[in-house]
Amino acid sequence: MVKYIDGFANAFMGTIDWTWKSILFEVPWYTNYFYGLIAISLLVWFLEIAFPWRKQQSVFRKDFWLDGFYMFFNFFIFSVAISGFYRMLQLGFSDIGITDKSLALFDPSDWPMWAQLLVFFVVLDFVQWFTHTLLHKYSFFWKFHKVHHSVKEMGFAAHLRYHWMENILYKPLKTFGVMILFGFEPEQAYIVHFFAIAIGHFNHANIKITWGPLKYILNNPVMHLYHHAYDLPEGKFGVNFGISLSLWDYIFKTDYIPEDSGTIELGFPGDETFPTDFVGQNIYGFKKGER
Repeated sequence: MVKYIDGFANAFMGTIDWTWKSILFEVPWYTNYFYGLIAISLLVWFLEIAFPWRKQQSVFRKDFWLDGFYMFFNFFIFSVAISGFYRMLQLGFSDIGITDKSLALFDPSDWPMWAQLLVFFVVLDFVQWFTHTLLHKYSFFWKFHKVHHSVKEMGFAAHLRYHWMENILYKPLKTFGVMILFGFEPEQAYIVHFFAIAIGHFNHANIKITWGPLKYILNNPVMHLYHHAYDLPEGKFGVNFGISLSLWDYIFKTDYIPEDSGTIELGFPGDETFPTDFVGQNIYGFKKGER
């Protein structure tokens, strides 16, 4: 038990220390997610202001500041809070013989770094795509995912508006996917993470981008806007589930882009009674009758 308590404390304090050092510029700039997130956010927000798709939408759109808080809460504060529990879980797996490399199907250590990063990115994105479909398909998961779909005016910061319970589902599945493939994250995994943050911001931004012929590979704002549509095609529990890659939606026939005006209503049936504040949204789903 002492090992688990020490593991919890070390992971918790270590995450706090790394976050604080990031704020003070005491970590390598290319791994500084605190200022990296701010820089990407400012860049995409500037593009929204300079080249707005929905010109009637205010620069400070509905829930702009709420979504801004969500960005830092989900990316940093919640990560600190949960870090100790994940370390305890890791120690528990280790005690029964499951380590970082014991489940790995490949040893990519001799691969070129670009190949490691590419495969890491593709596998991670597929796991996220698959998990995202589960969030829509099953009511237990959907009631938490509603927080993300409560956005009524789309903008870059909506990317990280999501219920903290999603981390409980996403992170173990992503970790398991990496363990199966590599057993570890590539040394330069920060490149993939920053790329995913940028694509996610663009996907939610008030900018009309389709990436040209690359639209069949990369997700984009036009495609993702229809993921947030209030009215879905009959018989569908969701469309356009892609996170960074649109590829999976085209392969599994979950793609849907009927037009590109950007004027569709966003949300879900019943969202008029959904909580509009941070606390209300993050305790949603635990009361009887909430679904």
